[in-house]
Amino acid sequence: QVQLVESGGGSVPTGGSLRLSCVASGFRHSGYCMGWFRQAPGKERELVSSIDSDGITIYVDSAKGRFTISRDNDKNTVYLQMNSLKPEDTAMYYCAAANEVWYGDHWGLPNRPQDYTYWGQGTQVTVS
Repeated sequence: QVQLVESGGGSVPTGGSLRLSCVASGFRHSGYCMGWFRQAPGKERELVSSIDSDGITIYVDSAKGRFTISRDNDKNTVYLQMNSLKPEDTAMYYCAAANEVWYGDHWGLPNRPQDYTYWGQGTQVTVS
């Protein structure tokens, strides 16, 4: 049974930090791209960051310089370190897993929710 279980969310003041964790089970985590998405009320789900099996990463512009994604394949875990948090970072954060996608001339990290196969239940992040 495939499971992605997120933890580490909470309420923090502006400028604070949080470290989200996502533990995967039931599939070969190391062979997948792992992503963090977020969804605020009334807004579409958006990719925050993703990391492939080689450690290559992508970030949404608003997260660059503040968030860091990493993975520990021995622990089947992916992390999202979030620093300098802002009220606009408030959202439910989801962990997801996907295979690479073909971009016409190369394989690369997927950046759309529909490209991701497995999803966690989410962890709430509130910044005020």
